Amino acid sequence: MPLVIAPLNVELTVLKILLDDKTKKHLESLGITIDSKLTVLDSVNGNVIVLIKDGRLALDRSIATKILVR
Repeated sequence: MPLVIAPLNVELTVLKILLDDKTKKHLESLGITIDSKLTVLDSVNGNVIVLIKDGRLALDRSIATKILVR
């Protein structure tokens, strides 16, 4: 499922990232890679705040819809 519709406060695993290489590299530098664990803390109008490792990260709707999680 896309990150934008993922349930809150559940640990999820990133399955696939459907973005261009430049954006993928940027997300990798922030800790979002295939098989990484993250938790959605809040979601407002498709924009999400995720907990990844020990930090929080805000992602806009266009990016959150292209990150697939399980």
